[in-house]
Amino acid sequence: MLKALCQSLCLSLPLAANAQAASVVFLNPGLSNETFWVGYSRFMQAAADDLGLTLRVEYSERSAERALNQARALLKGPQRPDYLVLVNEQYVAPEIIRLSQGTGVKLFLVNNGLTASQAQSIEAQPEKYAQVLGTLITNDEQAGYQMLHEMVALLPPSNEPVDLVAFAGVKTTPASQLREAGMRRALADFPQVRLRQVVYGGWNRQRAFEQAQLLLQRYPGTRLVWSANDEMAFGAMQAFEAAGRIPGRDAVFSAVNSSPQALRARIDGRLGVLMGGHFTLGGWAMVMLNDDAQGLPINRDGRREHSVPVLQSIDPDKARRWLKLLGRDDYGVDFRRYSAEGRPSDFQYPFLTSPVDY
Repeated sequence: MLKALCQSLCLSLPLAANAQAASVVFLNPGLSNETFWVGYSRFMQAAADDLGLTLRVEYSERSAERALNQARALLKGPQRPDYLVLVNEQYVAPEIIRLSQGTGVKLFLVNNGLTASQAQSIEAQPEKYAQVLGTLITNDEQAGYQMLHEMVALLPPSNEPVDLVAFAGVKTTPASQLREAGMRRALADFPQVRLRQVVYGGWNRQRAFEQAQLLLQRYPGTRLVWSANDEMAFGAMQAFEAAGRIPGRDAVFSAVNSSPQALRARIDGRLGVLMGGHFTLGGWAMVMLNDDAQGLPINRDGRREHSVPVLQSIDPDKARRWLKLLGRDDYGVDFRRYSAEGRPSDFQYPFLTSPVDY
């Protein structure tokens, strides 16, 4: 009997531990086979495993309607999570914030925060909307600015006009808007660079390929191709190659994202400029949510929204290092060392102020 009792107790311990673990659902706005968003979820899962959180990911497959339906089911259902992490892709956040009012589910925004007009509308009706625990957005505007600067630096010195075409993502996505704004700000520093056209490739390779074919016909002398993500950059490259032009030699290409294919393209020189690292933002949010679940303050500087410098320029050496880390389930990161647990009261999350190097 004693042996049976011990076995029963031992079997019940993991269940009790799991029952106490804070639960998180991430409404992933991307496609379930989309390299960036799948990698984003993987990094979040690595953080959850390290921190002892339970994480469930639901993909909206780039459909705002689907994201809202998923949110309704989660928030109105019998088994609500402790935390809901969402992205203001296609401006879905305000409605989800409204739906969460009174549910007890804590909300956290990543990558795309509320627009200024959305925030004003919500603040004007506090009884209608739940409070958002925190927001982590990336340094998108600075990344867009830095990309163009690094691209121009790769050109031979000349005062001759240089044609630029740009591939933005989606008009209703703040991250896309900010990256484009940074690129436009950088244009003021280079009067010789002529922005011929900005097109919205929807983050999609095939669409960017078709758009680039038309742009090449209109602007055959294009030497700079700025892209807000890697998939659009690869689509544009395909169009240039079909026209007999070699990326990295006949035109300078840039991209945002640190997918394995993008890292390899940076190593071989097809991508002259690559910004990446924003796939980590959800993992840092998990660190903060775990601290909140333990009763620790996470808005230690008095702010609920932070622009985090996760996007950084990736040179070939860094690309090689990151390729190795992407092959590891834990990404080589000890997430607990970034927690506020056991830290003095003036502790600040290190990832909020400087990029984490790998």
